[in-house]
Amino acid sequence: MGDIRRRGAVALGITVLVAPLTVALGTGSAQAASCSTQTGPYQKQVEKFLGRPVDGKQSAADCKVIKAFQTKHKITPNAGYAGSVTWGVMNLMNKQKAVGNTPNKAGKCPTNKGRIACVDLTLQLSWIQDGRNLKYGPVPVRTGRNGHETRTGLKKVYWRNIDHVSSIYHVPMPYSQFFDGGQAFHSVGISVWSPPGSHGCVNMTKKDAVQYWNMLRKGDDVFVYGRKPGT
Repeated sequence: MGDIRRRGAVALGITVLVAPLTVALGTGSAQAASCSTQTGPYQKQVEKFLGRPVDGKQSAADCKVIKAFQTKHKITPNAGYAGSVTWGVMNLMNKQKAVGNTPNKAGKCPTNKGRIACVDLTLQLSWIQDGRNLKYGPVPVRTGRNGHETRTGLKKVYWRNIDHVSSIYHVPMPYSQFFDGGQAFHSVGISVWSPPGSHGCVNMTKKDAVQYWNMLRKGDDVFVYGRKPGT
């Protein structure tokens, strides 16, 4: 995320959500690793999630599929071990799927604001609603990691830049819609489930970021609530 060249002020650093847990990572990219022969503490859960035979015992075939999942979502080390980080990502996916098309069932996102973008940090979901009517989503997002948490509360979209580039991290932030200092909705080129999270922005797939760009306008409300696991 970067500073916003607006009123000469440098934008605040951005935080991102951890896919459900805290993990010590080396580099941001998945590290090459040989396939683990060890049975992990979440072996059965991981096997079930991946559609493998659920016997609770690591096999070469299990490791290959687990490793592919870890590589896709940049979980490190990507050694095919069914540990807490891998299961945490999968468990979050299961919880997101269970929400269905009623993300605001508990009524935590305001329904008296008209069009509003909601962000549930706990479930790493976002959607756009108008009153009680769901207009888009819910979609999975990647919010601020520990130490760079996406700030909670009621905010407004105050600046939009379709081709923004971070002046702090020097990375593209396409379809940026800023709502709190340097924190913005924008697309990313990595998995939105990749641990540990952003530097505060709400990362989205390009498809979802484009939809948000088309549906939101300057002045629209944004409501962020909950707490990302591991933060």
